[in-house]
Amino acid sequence: MKLRSIHFAAPLSSLLLLIGGVEGQESLRAHLELTKAGHRLKDPSKAVIWLTPVGAEVLPPPQTRIPQLVQKNKSFQPSLLVIPAGGKVEFPNHDPFFHNVFSLFEGKRFDLGLYESGTTRFVQFDKPGISFIFCNIHAEMSAVVIAVATPYYAISDTHGEVTIPDVPPGRYQLQIFHSAVAPDALRAMTREITVAPGQTSLGSYTLTESDVAVAHKNKYGRDYDRPEPDSPAYARP
Repeated sequence: MKLRSIHFAAPLSSLLLLIGGVEGQESLRAHLELTKAGHRLKDPSKAVIWLTPVGAEVLPPPQTRIPQLVQKNKSFQPSLLVIPAGGKVEFPNHDPFFHNVFSLFEGKRFDLGLYESGTTRFVQFDKPGISFIFCNIHAEMSAVVIAVATPYYAISDTHGEVTIPDVPPGRYQLQIFHSAVAPDALRAMTREITVAPGQTSLGSYTLTESDVAVAHKNKYGRDYDRPEPDSPAYARP
């Protein structure tokens, strides 16, 4: 459960405190299914649902720790992070060779340059958005960082279950993300919803995995099989 600081103007004796949150807040649950070619896939995990208040400003919780996207075994671990907008992510290199982490597409744009084993870099994601993270040396490496301007979000488990705690009644924009689903399909699922008092369900959603695999370019806009700049780092294993 995410903890948030709440300041009350009324005397404490006049407040009704409920176990699990403030009066009127509920844990909202949703169920997600991931399909491909009409068949349900076994693992619908790593889908993200977030609710952004409409007509009311709610600040995301302050970042109490800096999460890591570790570079190890030519992969990012984990491959998905959700952080509050304005938060930082650390990118330590635990491989015995160089990496070059970059994101030049949607969301936060950055290029950390070459850095060696045992060193690290930090990036601040200063505004809401979805950032697709790659390595300029290893094409197989990819990850996603989602920065959200709301405390109301959660990631699906291996059964497709999502639980967003402590959501007060009100109007929200609901957004869903999964890296295997086409961006146009995800945008089509964005909608405004109203959370009623006592509501505990957001319903069920079916996501369709894209049949088209899109190969990303390197940070120079070229295919990975073309020669890279003349640097011995790129020739290392």
